[in-house]
Amino acid sequence: MISDKNLARIAGFCYLVVIATGLFSEIFVRQALRVPNNALATAHHIQTNEMLYRWGFAADMINFVIGIPTILIIYHFFKKSNKLILQIALAMVIIQTAIIAVNLLNQITPLLLLSNDTYLASFQPSQLATLSLLSLNIQAQGYGIGLVFFGFYCILIGYIIFKTHAIPKIIGVLYAIAGLCYLINSFTMFLSKGFANPMFMYLAIPIFVGELSLCLWLLIKGIDSSKC
Repeated sequence: MISDKNLARIAGFCYLVVIATGLFSEIFVRQALRVPNNALATAHHIQTNEMLYRWGFAADMINFVIGIPTILIIYHFFKKSNKLILQIALAMVIIQTAIIAVNLLNQITPLLLLSNDTYLASFQPSQLATLSLLSLNIQAQGYGIGLVFFGFYCILIGYIIFKTHAIPKIIGVLYAIAGLCYLINSFTMFLSKGFANPMFMYLAIPIFVGELSLCLWLLIKGIDSSKC
C-alpha cells in the first residue's frame, strides 16, 4: 500500500508535470509560433518549426493524462470533508478536460492544411494559411471555454482546502484566487472586441502562484489525512 504522504507526493509530481507541459505548449509553442492577424507568417513559423509544434501537441496530451491522477488523489483525500462540493468540482474538471481534449483537433488542423498533400492542390497557399490561423483562433476560444470550468474547479478546491487543516489555509486562498483569475481571463477574452485579452499578462502571475503553491506543498510536505 502507498502511504498517504507518498500518495500526496505522487499527486504533487503529476501536478508539476501538468504545469510544465501546459506552460511549454502555451508559451513556447502556440504563442511563440502564432502571429496575430498574419496568416502567412504563422503558417511559415509552423512549417519551419513543425517538430516543435508536434511536441506542443504531445505535451497537451500528456497534460490531460497526467492530470487525472492528481485530481483523483485530491478527491481521495478530501472526500470526507465535503463530498458534494468535491463531486461538483470533479464534474467541472472532467468537462474541462473533455472540451480542451476535443479542441486539440483545431490545434492539429494546421499541420494537415500545410502538409502539401495532393488533395489540397485546389487551394492557394494564402487560403491554406488563412484556414490554419482560423483553426488556431478557434482553438484559443475552445481553450478559454474549458478554462471556465477549471476556474470553478480551482475555486471549489480552494474552498475545501481553506475549510480543512490538512494544507495551510493560505494555499487554499491562493488556489481559489487562481480559479477566479481563470474566469476573469476567459470572460475578458469572450467579451472583448476582436477577442483581445489585455489582462492575460497580469492574471498569469496569480494563476501560476496559486497552482504552483499547491503543487509544491503536495510534492514536499504531502497531506495530513487525519485533518482532512
